[in-house]
Amino acid sequence: MKIRITVIAFLSCWSLMAQRPWQQIHVDVVYLSSDDLEGRETAARGEKLAAEYISSRMKAIGLEPKGNSKYYQSFDFASNPHEKSVKDKKGTNVIGFLNRNADKTIIIGAHYDHLGFGATGSLAANDHSIHNGADDNASGISSLLWLAEQLSTQKKLGVNVLFIAFSGEELGLIGSKAYCENPVIPAEKVLAMINMDMVGRLKAEKSFAISGTGTAIEWNQLLEKVKPEGFSFTLSESGVGPSDHTSFYLKSIPVLHFFTGVHTDYHKPSDDSPLVNYEGIYQISGIIYKLVLQLSAEPMLSFQKTKDENKEQAAAFKVTLGVMPDYSYSGNGMRVDAVLDDRPAKKAGLLGGDVIVKVGDMDIKDIYAYMKALSNYKKGDKTKVTVDRKGEQLTYEVEF
Repeated sequence: MKIRITVIAFLSCWSLMAQRPWQQIHVDVVYLSSDDLEGRETAARGEKLAAEYISSRMKAIGLEPKGNSKYYQSFDFASNPHEKSVKDKKGTNVIGFLNRNADKTIIIGAHYDHLGFGATGSLAANDHSIHNGADDNASGISSLLWLAEQLSTQKKLGVNVLFIAFSGEELGLIGSKAYCENPVIPAEKVLAMINMDMVGRLKAEKSFAISGTGTAIEWNQLLEKVKPEGFSFTLSESGVGPSDHTSFYLKSIPVLHFFTGVHTDYHKPSDDSPLVNYEGIYQISGIIYKLVLQLSAEPMLSFQKTKDENKEQAAAFKVTLGVMPDYSYSGNGMRVDAVLDDRPAKKAGLLGGDVIVKVGDMDIKDIYAYMKALSNYKKGDKTKVTVDRKGEQLTYEVEF
């Protein structure tokens, strides 16, 4: 009897799992972030396996191949960044096309490469375990494939959609740059580019970041139309950032980048599939789906250049607290997502979840005020940092 009950319970559980609308998202993330793919390093065996999987999914969905070899668009790059003229390795973008015979096309992109065994870009010191990159960026690829499935059956869609899985993002956006230098759709026929990079850690408060909102006059109004009740968006205007949308913005194409935030597993072997919020990916993908349908009714977007916030901040920085900001936080202050070991914040006593509300004499309203405050200090300086910790204001002395 006990065995029978256990079997029935298992079958019931599996039935519920199968009915979940994000089940295929789950399957895609688990495979792409499995050890078998060895961290999907560009030009390595794992990248090729991932490209085969993505192209097979695109084919099953019914997307037209749009690469220079079926679904594949190859590009050459230099393995040694100091000898860029010697392009001794080959990476692969995967491109599928949903053809509606329209005059305009929306590009939906996400990168599928990651850090392999962590030799370059890892934040896990001396740990050369497989860096599976479940959030970064199997999550974005799973969203891309879900959108391809849903949009391929949407009869009201009045635009073409080009789906691009980029490689080489972790090496400096080289896959998206290669596409933009050799586009299969002319830039003047592209309505917008939407990028999903790290959308797998949506928090319970349902707040996440969208950048690039200043690249078209219409973005804010369109996003307000598709925002579900209970969700909040943390908006940033800049079209320049550390992901593939930047390559398209530099070609004067309106862009948006969807992002649920950095976390303690970022660029570490611990970024694994059990930590991913699959329902969250599904919810964000649903928002993007509605946005694409809204865009379908737009004649064109009004592209505009934005202030390069990232460049200005990088130039101003002489010191760091050693915290990972929570980019999805939209309240007053700058919330800390994680505190890095052996850095000033850790030594002073700051914790993940603290909201920094004051640095020295400067009130911190948001992440930009926080970055501006840091620009006033140099190595060896001391100051006081005030945080809100669960409603209590605490002040710590920090030495940079």
